[in-house]
Amino acid sequence: MQLFLDLMLELASLIELLAQPRRIVITTHHKPDGDAMGSSLGLYNYLIQQDHHVKVITPTDYPDFLAWLPGNGEVIIYTDNIDAATVLVANAELVFCLDFNALSRINELGELVRQSGAVKIMIDHHLDPEDFDDYRYWNINACATAQLVYTFIADKLGNNAMINKDIATCLYTGIMTDSASFRLPNTTADVHRIVADLIDAGAVNWRIHELVYNNASECKLRFLGHCLSEKLEVLYEFNTAIITVTKEELEKYDVITGDTEGIVNYALSIAGIRLAAFIVERTDKVKLSLRSRGEFPANDICKKYFNGGGHRNAAGGTSTGTLEEVIKQFKLILPEYKKLLIQ
Repeated sequence: MQLFLDLMLELASLIELLAQPRRIVITTHHKPDGDAMGSSLGLYNYLIQQDHHVKVITPTDYPDFLAWLPGNGEVIIYTDNIDAATVLVANAELVFCLDFNALSRINELGELVRQSGAVKIMIDHHLDPEDFDDYRYWNINACATAQLVYTFIADKLGNNAMINKDIATCLYTGIMTDSASFRLPNTTADVHRIVADLIDAGAVNWRIHELVYNNASECKLRFLGHCLSEKLEVLYEFNTAIITVTKEELEKYDVITGDTEGIVNYALSIAGIRLAAFIVERTDKVKLSLRSRGEFPANDICKKYFNGGGHRNAAGGTSTGTLEEVIKQFKLILPEYKKLLIQ
């Protein structure tokens, strides 16, 4: 039986729905990162303890360095198994939408979720949520969606005792990666207390760090070296650094999903740099990843000019222009933000 709601769902009603086994789908944004997969699989490992029938469906593939996460073997990649994913969404009673707040962020899955009669639960920390959900647990001050999944389980549902080693491992991974290894300003004392609880529950912090950050291929390292030695451009007039990559360079270094993750942070690590951009040419579009320091609004640039958005210090966008056109456009935008960049 499908579950339909006309108004926003109250927490008590959601708890009542979860009191008996349900058909549940968990999904997250395209090209999922550590927080997307950590929060999704953390919630998955919680829900299966209560005999729910749960499937995690990702819109696309994701980095190999996340394949070890507990429950990964049960993940369905939509682009690899469209028919099965379509049936699961159509038959779901609840759909959890994690680490995104607009259905466009899950590509073709978005329309399936929109048309589904399932109760839709959003757990997220990004700005400007779209109103497609029935229940929303949303906080832009959270350092990661995995942090919100922890407080959803522990505080909202009152089931902290059910957070086992598998859940803890997944949620620790999400918090660690989205906080840049606990270095960002939103890594508060509360975050550290949550992380301590996750370690107590069985998350092996040093091992998780090894599996995520010290597991690179030779090709990935050589590609990183190429980006830093040949493709880094520093615009000191605007305290900005840019790294650009062509499709041919991606092919030359056999770049796979996840190999470009974090490269933009090397550009931001230069002393005095306040804004860093990683601009990469993909098959059908150009993708931008921006990182900034302090109060500089990287998300404002992405939202106004590159069909994107995100957080103040970490944002992304896309363009259908050529790589050369996007680079030129990005540079022409900088004078508008010069006062913020040089202060």
